Amino acid sequence: MELHQLRYFVAVAEQRHFTKAAHELAVAQPSVSKQIRRLEDELGAPLFHRMRGNVALTPAGEALLPLARRVLTDVEGAESEVRDLTGMRRGRLSVGATPSLSTTLIPPALSRYHQSYPGIELVLHEAGSRDLVGELEQGVLDVALVILPMHHDILETTPLLREELVLAVPKSHALAQRRSVSIAELRGVPLVMFRDGYDLRATTVAACRRAGFEPTFALEGGEMDGVLRLTAAGVGVAVVPSLVVERGGPLRAVRIAKPELTRTIGFAHRRDRRLTRPAQEFVTTVRGLVAAREWLARTPAGLTLLDGAAAPRTRRATKS
Repeated sequence: MELHQLRYFVAVAEQRHFTKAAHELAVAQPSVSKQIRRLEDELGAPLFHRMRGNVALTPAGEALLPLARRVLTDVEGAESEVRDLTGMRRGRLSVGATPSLSTTLIPPALSRYHQSYPGIELVLHEAGSRDLVGELEQGVLDVALVILPMHHDILETTPLLREELVLAVPKSHALAQRRSVSIAELRGVPLVMFRDGYDLRATTVAACRRAGFEPTFALEGGEMDGVLRLTAAGVGVAVVPSLVVERGGPLRAVRIAKPELTRTIGFAHRRDRRLTRPAQEFVTTVRGLVAAREWLARTPAGLTLLDGAAAPRTRRATKS
């Protein structure tokens, strides 16, 4: 049984005439008759009483008609849904991003995306890169903006931009008037530290240990907003992305030198799953936004765009 046979059958049943049905279907009348015969042979029962001038449904035809209509309606519905999805009129996109990006790059990116594709349901997961990797592996996320490199062979990654990390200090702090500080100068300086799972925590601790000391924590376990507020309140200082220190805000950004600390931001998704169309369009939206710098009220020191206007080649993350 084939779909076009059901379409022919329904048309003949509604028109009560083979020639009229053929005209409605825009096919030759012999083709309609031939396909109905094949359908009857397959079902093992006649579907129509053939009479001069018109036709009437047999009991078998009466039983088949509502079922055929239901099948054709379901098929049309499926075709419509697929067209909507491929045409970006409907769908769902689950995006992951680190907290610093969720307060800087992600809002204008999702705003632009929603304006272009209002029918796409958007879900944002905000977490540290380690947690986002777990959600990517579980299939919870379609795509995520994370800190690279990623040492997971299940993921594909693409670099987007490189950002300098700075020391955020309250304006009343002794270091607030400095243009730069070295990591060694943070020995004994109380730090407001992120919770475990943040790349910024691991980066800060590793830099201090390379300089020969263990960092001093004034407080640990914070999220991005909490770390910034606690730092502004004078609890301590914090190593943060340059993007999150607002010009004219309560914090000063002091550059870190000897050595300079940077991080690379990029896209990640499962390499065994092709990016959905909504995810592809999200990546394109973010790339365009970053290349145009429209999301920046200012360009922080040490911000290097790695993506530009053209899409870079996606690289497979290797396991270390």
